[in-house]
Amino acid sequence: MIAGGSVTIYVTDMERAVRFYTETLGLKLMYRGGPGYTAVDAGGGLELGLHATHPGAPTPGPHSPVQLSLSVTQPIGEVVATLRSRGVQVTDPKPGGGPITIATLADSEGNPIALIEHQR
Repeated sequence: MIAGGSVTIYVTDMERAVRFYTETLGLKLMYRGGPGYTAVDAGGGLELGLHATHPGAPTPGPHSPVQLSLSVTQPIGEVVATLRSRGVQVTDPKPGGGPITIATLADSEGNPIALIEHQR
């Protein structure tokens, strides 16, 4: 009944955020909607909408009320090692609730991200 979707991520520095999501995480740039919006393909039908902050918008950072979770397509240990080689501070993978393994990091704005490896 429902497939895919999007999540809006508020950012204070659009260019830095675009570099983080496309170059550091390796996600695909979909389009630029002017200086205040960029769409990034996170795979599996998920679009990340990077949106410039504005008065009344949520404040980006480590206390954001939303955490983005992204599924990994390689063993999570390999993904963590690759991100660390790119300068990202990532936690060591640990078991999550149920058949998953999780590692956490923050994006260029400090917004929390969980990387999820699903056990098959």
